[in-house]
Amino acid sequence: MYRMKKAKYYIILHLILALFSMGGIFSKYASKETMLSREWLINYGAVLALLFIYAIAWQQIIKHMPIITAYINKAVTIIWGIIWGFVFFDEKITINKIIGAIIIIIGVCIVVTGEENPSS
Repeated sequence: MYRMKKAKYYIILHLILALFSMGGIFSKYASKETMLSREWLINYGAVLALLFIYAIAWQQIIKHMPIITAYINKAVTIIWGIIWGFVFFDEKITINKIIGAIIIIIGVCIVVTGEENPSS
């Protein structure tokens, strides 16, 4: 039961982080528009809305896991950035980006699996 609950919060955390990373999409779209135009306001409004939702959700998630664990998992937003760049902006996924993403995933796994001492 404990593992299921813990897994649930990790899934929620990563959904929140994916949502947070989507702010970059709207921010990039807004950067292509004239400042204070309707499109610019809509895109930056979306960024602000995502940040607001993220801030509330982040506060809720850190009630259920150590702050260091939640914070170190924020590194996966780099991976989301690579994905969003490919999907929305036709950016290339290079070997350097893949290597960087793998290093991030390994780092997150090391921190998460080493966070608790089973004998405690």
